[in-house]
Parts: sequence; structure tokens; C-alpha cells
Amino acid sequence: MIITGRNYRISVLTSRLLRLEYQEDGVFEDRGTVLARCRSFPEPEVRQKQTGEGLELDTEYLHLVYDGKPFSPAGLSITLKGNGGGFFGQMWRFGDEIRTLGGTARTLDGADGEIPVGPGVISRGGFAVLEDSRSVLLDEEGHFSPRSCPETDLYFFGYGHDYADCLRDFYLLTGRVPMLPRFALGNWWSRYHVYTEESYLRLMDRFDRAGIPLSVAVIDMDWHITENPYTSGWTGYTWNRDLFPDPARFLAALHARGLKTTLNLHPASGIGAHEEAYSAFCEAVGQDPSEKLTVDFRPTDPKFMKAYFELLHHPLEEQGVDFWWIDWQQGGFCDMKGLDPLWLLNELHYRDSERGGKRGLIFSRYAGPGSHRYPVGFSGDTVTTWASLAFQPRFTAMASNIGYPWWSHDIGGHMGGIRSDELTVRWLQLGVFSPILRLHSTKSDFMSKEPWAFGPETERIMTEWLRFRHRLIPYLYSAAERTHRLGEPLVRPLYYAWPEEDSAYRVPNQYLFGESLLVCPITEPRRPELGLARTEAWLPAGRWFDIFTGQIYTGDRYIDLWRDLAEIPVLAREGAILPLSDDPRADRLPEALTLRIFPGASGSYVLYEDDGESQNSPAVRTHISLDWEAGTLRIESEGALELLPEKRIWQVEAIGFTEAEVTVGGVPAEAVWDPERNAICFRLETLRGGPAAEASFPGADVARDNGPERTRRRLQRLQSPNDEKGAVWQAISSHGRSASLLGTLEHLCKTPGLVSCLSETLFGQDE
Repeated sequence: MIITGRNYRISVLTSRLLRLEYQEDGVFEDRGTVLARCRSFPEPEVRQKQTGEGLELDTEYLHLVYDGKPFSPAGLSITLKGNGGGFFGQMWRFGDEIRTLGGTARTLDGADGEIPVGPGVISRGGFAVLEDSRSVLLDEEGHFSPRSCPETDLYFFGYGHDYADCLRDFYLLTGRVPMLPRFALGNWWSRYHVYTEESYLRLMDRFDRAGIPLSVAVIDMDWHITENPYTSGWTGYTWNRDLFPDPARFLAALHARGLKTTLNLHPASGIGAHEEAYSAFCEAVGQDPSEKLTVDFRPTDPKFMKAYFELLHHPLEEQGVDFWWIDWQQGGFCDMKGLDPLWLLNELHYRDSERGGKRGLIFSRYAGPGSHRYPVGFSGDTVTTWASLAFQPRFTAMASNIGYPWWSHDIGGHMGGIRSDELTVRWLQLGVFSPILRLHSTKSDFMSKEPWAFGPETERIMTEWLRFRHRLIPYLYSAAERTHRLGEPLVRPLYYAWPEEDSAYRVPNQYLFGESLLVCPITEPRRPELGLARTEAWLPAGRWFDIFTGQIYTGDRYIDLWRDLAEIPVLAREGAILPLSDDPRADRLPEALTLRIFPGASGSYVLYEDDGESQNSPAVRTHISLDWEAGTLRIESEGALELLPEKRIWQVEAIGFTEAEVTVGGVPAEAVWDPERNAICFRLETLRGGPAAEASFPGADVARDNGPERTRRRLQRLQSPNDEKGAVWQAISSHGRSASLLGTLEHLCKTPGLVSCLSETLFGQDE
């Protein structure tokens, strides 16, 4: 519904989303903008009453009062009605400062810890406002132009604590998040370093021999000629043939290894006379090549940009470049008012990358609200410190509040800081449970992130985590499809699921990761006297299971979680289902998967698969359901079954279960009992086009975790005094898990942190 006055226009897009415009001459803009791409929503029920020159509007959730004059705090207000959300009477007046729960920032360049971020559309106070008064306009053909008349153009989001609904409507307004190519979710290798064809391929082969899977090979700026008399060395479009004598051969060799490739771009310095395409480019833009003058970078000039893509980029793509890293660092100045050149590059490059029906992909920096339409984000050059690591979990989660789900960080830190094997491992663990995992570092012999560049323990741990990232690809890809279809980011703050719990706002570094997992990153060093590191976590109500160790936790409380260097706490709620690939390659659908399921409640999961790269690929959805009351697990696929392997093996790990007999298809199955994780392990098979697979374990229940045994194993590994450990174990053996035990431990334990460390394993699960 649209209400138009002489100088104002109010569009009721939903019962909780309003567009508010004021223009002195009554000229309003209907074209799309950098932010808004669609304003056609199902029309909500609205009640309207004129009040002289002004009006009052009522929707199910909002009450607007406006005096018809230029927007002012006295003349324009919107009150939330509440409707069960606890916001009755909460009022916004025009011009009020609103504290949202944060959005994101353009870059982390130079960040050494926390930096300010822009606002989002999610607010604990119940409402938020996005300004769209100065952004450029886009017509249906994608042409852009400045606004002809100054106007106030705002969007009011009044969603209370319905954060997921708010984000979904934000995506309806601004455009959906595109579906990522499957390969983007594997491990990326990147390093600012002068490689040659030989050295780069040798490195890729060493990763392969080490059993470390990679899916993306990044070649930073030294792929092109950097020393020339015409431009800065940062900009270039011509291969350095001293390093890469046969680019097509080099890129084909990477493709043969199952790797996609991207090259770094710094386009700001223009096209110098040394470039192979210089003469053709000059001819295309009407410049005399004999003058040897650099062609200035003109992103608003259609003739320039046509030549930019057709003469500079498409030939390189024909050689084998799969997508581009747009490393724009030149600020927001442009010759068109309101136009950010970074946004323009993202828009045009992404649009160009979709040629031929393939999925678009670029790698670039954030250019403001609406940038989610151009994944993937490059967060920039952080300082290598614990403070930088500690900020990245909440930075990534907060970005969901402005709809930006696909950040890629320089995992391990980019520059400066300290050399620390422990810091590198903790950063890598965060990267495994981040949207995109990309190892990267600056041009330094002492910053490289190859696992074998570290000590033996670190190499082993890094290798295992990089392998696990590729095991997660089926889960990540299904989450990416939910992001595209449902507007549900992979990484979300806890308050999305528990908005009325104060505790959900007090642990900003914890986050939801897809449908099934809660991640509690470790971002501080180990305690030397214990050999373990700590993270303070809040566990929502219910039962929670560590997906690696099987330890069971009772929720609705804060708890310190302690882990050695090889582990971080990643928890699944009762009824959760986690699919893992048993194939290291990201460019094919696995013939074998591991399925981890967790007891205590029924649950379901839809595994999404398609060809991984086409915009309109047919898809297959595999429905996996756990019926806890009946004690059954069922797997059934539908859709484009021809995409699936002819036979698929499912290794089921029922973690946190009591020991029970298992039948598959009504026939007793061979099951292995894993007492350390309380896990029943058995196998299912599905055939392409065949019937559903079903397993039954009717006698199973939720296990009682063996807290004393876990505590004994933890004590064994602690780096604390042996006599102290002996006295503690004697007390545990004597008292069991009685109420008096905790007081006894407080008396016996002199090592700092020891009581907390032992309490986790002893009392993680309530009696």
C-alpha cells in the first residue's frame, strides 16, 4: 500500500517494514537503488486515517503518526504494538539514534583487535532504520545514474525480536543471497609471494602428498608484470612470463588437480602501455596508443568497462582463470555523486561472472548494505595477534545482521604480530567453522601458513582440521542453499534462536553454524599449568553433545569449556543430524558419507546436492529423519537422482546413545560400540532410484556420560603437580558426584583453573 501526499510518500511494504520518503517538489523515485531491488511485497492489511495535512496508519504491528510536514522528531513517529513480543509502546521518532546489534565493516585492514562496525537491521530495542537517500539508481537493464532530486528515503524495520523474519524481508527488499559454487566451500590456498609455475605446482603436489585437500588456488598480484614505467606495480593484466611462461598450461595443470583458480586485481592505476592488450584497448576507448599514455581507470564509462572485460579479463578466463579477486583499496571517490567505485566493480564483475549460465563468484571487499549480492567477501589484512583472533568470531556473526553471510578472513593473520603455533592452530579451527576457509599471509618468509612450516604437533593438528573442513562440505553446501532460498545465514548470533534470553547477548563469540551446530571458539592461549585453553560458554536449555568427544552437557547455564590444542568445543543439540563427506574432493558428490546423529529428540535434515556450478542446475534432496520415539533412522532421496552415485555408503555414528541392537531393513546389522563417545556405529546403503534406507534401534536411550572416567583421562594429561592430581582423584573416587565434592575440590586444588577444568567433565551432565 502506498500513501502519497504533496511532498511525502509512505509505502507499507509489510506490516513491519515501511518506506518513508519526503521530497520538497513531490518527485519520488521508483527505480531500484544500490540497496533496494524489489519493493513489491504481498499487500498487508492497513488502516488509514487523515488528520488534517497528516495521517495515522495502523498495521498489525505498527502505529504511525505523521503531520504531513518535513520529517521531524515532533511530526513523525512509529510505535510498536507488541502483539505478544513485549514491545508495546516502544516508539521511534524521526532522527532518533538507534542502537542496533551491529552490522559489519568495509575491511579489517590493519585491525589489531576490535574495530567499529556499521549498523544492521537487527535491534534488541525492536526497530532499526536504513538510510537510502544518497545511493545511485539502477534501471531494469542495470544502468546506473545519480538521483536527480535530493530526497529523504528511509526504510523502517519494526520486527521486535523476530530477527529471522526481519532478515528474510531485508533480503526480499535488497535481493537474495546467490547460491555459491560448491568448490568455494573447500580449503583455499593463498599467499602474497613470488611463485613460479614450477614452484606453485610443486606446492600443490606437496599438499596432495600430505593428504591435505584444497579446492581453490589463489595467485596474488605477482602473477602479472609489476615493474614497469607506466603504472604502479599493483595494477596489471599481463602475465609475468619469467614466472609463468605458459599461463594456459599452468592453469590447466591446476584444473587437472581439481583446483579452481583466481587472480588478484588492483584496477585503480589503469592500463599501462606495457600491457599486451594496450593497443587494442586504446583503439576501443578512442585513445592514441602511440602516445604511450596510461589509460585512466574510468568505471563509470560504459565504453571503458566494455573493453575492460572483453579485452583484459575474458582472454584470461579463456586461458583458465575461474574468478577474480578484486582487491580495491582506493576508497570511495568516484566521478558520479553517491557512487562507490567498489560497489560498482562488485556489481559489474559479478554480473559478468554469470556469463554462460554459470554461478557468479567474485572475491572482494564489502561495499555497504546490499553487498551480499556479490559473494565472497574479503575482510582484509589483519595483524597476527590474539586480539585479532578474538574479534573475528563476533565480527563474522554480526555481519548476518546486515545480511552479509560469506566473509573470508586471512586465516592465521596477515601481517606483523607474533609467531605462535598455538595462535595459528586456534585461528585455523575458527576458519574451519567460518563461511570460507582461506589460508593467507603477507610477503614474508616468516608468515607462511603451510602446516609443515610449523612444529610436528602443529603440522599434525592443522592437517587434521584442514581435512575436516572438506568433510563438512555436504553440510556447508546444504546450509548455502538455505541461505539462498530461506535467507538463513550459515553463521548466526545465538540471539537469533533465543532472542528473549539475556545470556544469548552476553556471549558474542559463540554462534550457530548451520542448522545443527553451536560453535564456541577458543581465542586465548592455553594455561601452561594445565596444558588446556578455556572458553566461557552459555548453553541454552536442553541436552548438548560434543560432536568430536561425545561428552554430554545439560544446558540452561554458563560453563567453562576446556580443550587441548587439537580440540575446540562444537556442540550439537539433541535430535541433530550432521552429514560429513568421506571424499576429500570438493568438485564431486561423495560416494560415501558419515552421518552423526544425536539422541534425545526427533530431528530431520535435508541434504541438498546439485551440479555445484550452474545457475539452473537440477537438484536432489535427501531427507534424513530421526524418529526418537520409534527409534528409527530413515534416508530417502528425491529429485534429480541421476546426479547421485549409483550406490552410496552411509557410515552412521549414533553419538551419545546407550548400547543397543541395530537392524537395517529389518535384518540385524553389524554394529560396533564406541564406549568413549557412547556411540553405536553401523552402515547403511542407498541405491540411486532405490527404496528408502531405514535402520531401527528401539532399545537405545540417551547415555549417562562417564564423568569420572573423563575426569581421570583429563587429569592424566594435565601439566599440574602429580601429588595434587593424586589427592584430587582420591577425593573423586571417594565422593563420586556428590554435592560435597565441589567444596572438596575447592580445598584441594591449588593450580589456577583446575576446579573449573574438572567441573566440566564431572558435572557437564546433570544427574
